[in-house]
Amino acid sequence: MGRRKGHNKQSSSSNNNFSSHQQVTNMMVDDEDLDETTESSNLDDPISDEPGDSLIGADKTSADYYFDSYSHFGIHEEMLKDTIRTKTYQNVIYQNTFLFKNKVVLDVGAGTGILSLFCAKAGAKHVYAVECSQMADMAKEIVEANGFSNVITVLKGKMEEIVLPVAQVDIIISEWMGYFLLFENMLDTVLYARDKWLINDGIVLPDRADLYLTAIEDADYKEDKIEFWNNVYGFDMRCIKKQAMMEPLVDTVDQNQIVTNCQLLKTMDISKMALGDASFTAPFKLVAERNDYIHALVAYFDVAFTKCHKLTGFSTGPRSRATHWKQTVLYLEDVLTICEGESVVGSMTVAPNKKNPRDVDIVLKYSLNGLNCQVSRTQHYKMR
Repeated sequence: MGRRKGHNKQSSSSNNNFSSHQQVTNMMVDDEDLDETTESSNLDDPISDEPGDSLIGADKTSADYYFDSYSHFGIHEEMLKDTIRTKTYQNVIYQNTFLFKNKVVLDVGAGTGILSLFCAKAGAKHVYAVECSQMADMAKEIVEANGFSNVITVLKGKMEEIVLPVAQVDIIISEWMGYFLLFENMLDTVLYARDKWLINDGIVLPDRADLYLTAIEDADYKEDKIEFWNNVYGFDMRCIKKQAMMEPLVDTVDQNQIVTNCQLLKTMDISKMALGDASFTAPFKLVAERNDYIHALVAYFDVAFTKCHKLTGFSTGPRSRATHWKQTVLYLEDVLTICEGESVVGSMTVAPNKKNPRDVDIVLKYSLNGLNCQVSRTQHYKMR
């Protein structure tokens, strides 16, 4: 998928819960419901991608690298070791076997087949695991090695081109989320599978995703990553600075850097939304909670499995335990001097890149009319 590795700014601990979206916080699985050796939902826990060459002007894009990158075991190791991600899916399946018992399941983007294995163990009648990368060959071996060849069928190919040996499926399960939720555009593949193969009262897991926005103070890191290009060993390299500003940084944000409230930008109902609904423009109002400076806006997402006996999910926010998705940092051209109670208002427009739909184009409009700072600007970003 071409997940990019970020640099860990800081890892910190806090006993504060994420109260800005309490309704999502309530999705936390109780401790007694979790396996003793691993952990699931991180919504109430304290805080305790990948190889992709980026050459300026190179012809290849994320679309070219997408399936090839998922042929390498390293990215699967990273995702499997993300226990917030993997254990939440495991708990959703094992603790809700009534959803899976004797049902036909479609696993979209199956990777190593871990979700298919969970479903088979939970009593699914049959699981069709669709994977386009070379990892599909390994998934077949894994299925055979674990004795589930009679329950799991691994199909190698693009979901849009695969013909299932059944007319319909009862459940679609997928871990489709990318950085910034929408990077790599796998959601459209899930929606295609839903419309083509899911029965009328079928279930999509997960079935809800929420995208959030907040603002942070980040002077030191912005100086290191952005302002660095102003003077490189005595030479002006600001042309690279312009490009660096346009590319969001996938990184772990220290919750103590957060200056404002956290604003819900977009809720996606995966069971009902249409193809194209992932393109949107959403307004925001970020209210300062203290006197400080704002150097960047930060986006993150929560996902929910609302069809479970108990509402379950996880957050990728800076006040939750870290996941491999980290957060997405969008640096501002301006340094905003903001006083407590003042607001940064604006809108964010998100859409797949027209040429390379697995890339994401972001247009950010923001303004601040404060005591010490008045600014209005539009910035463009590209996730690639």
